[in-house]
Amino acid sequence: MLDTNSNHSMNHVNLIGKVTSEPKFTQLENGRKVAKVSLATKEFYLDADGNMKSRSNWHILSAWGKWIKVLEEFGSVGAQVAVEGRLVSRFYNTQGQKKFVSEVEINDLILL
Repeated sequence: MLDTNSNHSMNHVNLIGKVTSEPKFTQLENGRKVAKVSLATKEFYLDADGNMKSRSNWHILSAWGKWIKVLEEFGSVGAQVAVEGRLVSRFYNTQGQKKFVSEVEINDLILL
């Protein structure tokens, strides 16, 4: 059980959605590979008049290790997946501008 009176924190993300881009595979300078893919999720809500509405959200997923092979074989556009992971944020500079990126780093992935 989580002790809410301590300084513990949690970084845990669960998403179910559809892959919306072909995975992009990159080899880093240190030799490690990373795969990035976008995932769309949809949520439903009632507007002020009681009408059902939907809203889509897009998420960037990053994959390392064994998940790269899974995305190579099964990560095609339109695939429905469940993802468990953690939110990772970083800054980088490009063309003199500081950019901020948040993405979900995959710990587990299930094809639905």
